Amino acid sequence: MSAESNRPPTDDLTSPDVSGNSTTVGETATGAQPLRKSIFREYAEAIVVAMLLAFAIRVFVVQAFKIPSGSMIPTLLIGDHILVSKLSYGIQWPSNCKLQMAIPPVNCYASKALIEFGKPQRGDIIVFRFPEDEEKDFIKRIVGTPGDTVQLLHKKVLVNGAPLDDKVFTQRIDPGIIDGTINPRDNFGPVTVPEDAYFVMGDNRDQSLDSRFWGFVREEKIRGKAFRIYWSWSGQGKWTEWVRWDRFGQAIQ
Repeated sequence: MSAESNRPPTDDLTSPDVSGNSTTVGETATGAQPLRKSIFREYAEAIVVAMLLAFAIRVFVVQAFKIPSGSMIPTLLIGDHILVSKLSYGIQWPSNCKLQMAIPPVNCYASKALIEFGKPQRGDIIVFRFPEDEEKDFIKRIVGTPGDTVQLLHKKVLVNGAPLDDKVFTQRIDPGIIDGTINPRDNFGPVTVPEDAYFVMGDNRDQSLDSRFWGFVREEKIRGKAFRIYWSWSGQGKWTEWVRWDRFGQAIQ
């Protein structure tokens, strides 16, 4: 009996090389351990994966925005940081995308629904590409859906001939009435909302540039539905009042 036959069995797996000899898996033919990835490469791969994951979440799931103006007062205040759901109406697939030297490196100006969960409804607060400058994102509330007739008479909003009950979430700070031939703020329409489009208005009715001034929002330009305030910063008054703690986690309605 040879010396090798007395060796205890092992769990090492082997694979034959070209010459018929065997080498242990996990080692080179000379028995040396394989080179590990450099620290730089490991960190670089981790960063790339994290960036791709963050981009996918931003495009398909949820995106954060900051409110820069007062057009949605009293619902949203200047300095509110909000979350916008990309899944409220379906799984969106970006289209009309362009590369850019910025973060994110890809900017998409439209989207198509791969799987539709539902349509935007009257009362939804949506973020969308501004029709007159698609590099900008606007936020407004849907007032008219496809097929609706929208009209303003002395500040009162009428949808399909019936007054819209909007006192709970709007404000009108200017008691004056502007003639519709001069400015459409207080007297407008009637207009019929076309298919695959929406008529939107700011809750701060007297200080909002919206569909009264620049027209309808096409459905493919809607980026998502606002649903939550996650941070709110006023930066005014006493330093203890700079953060609006009471708005943290507040649902957007």
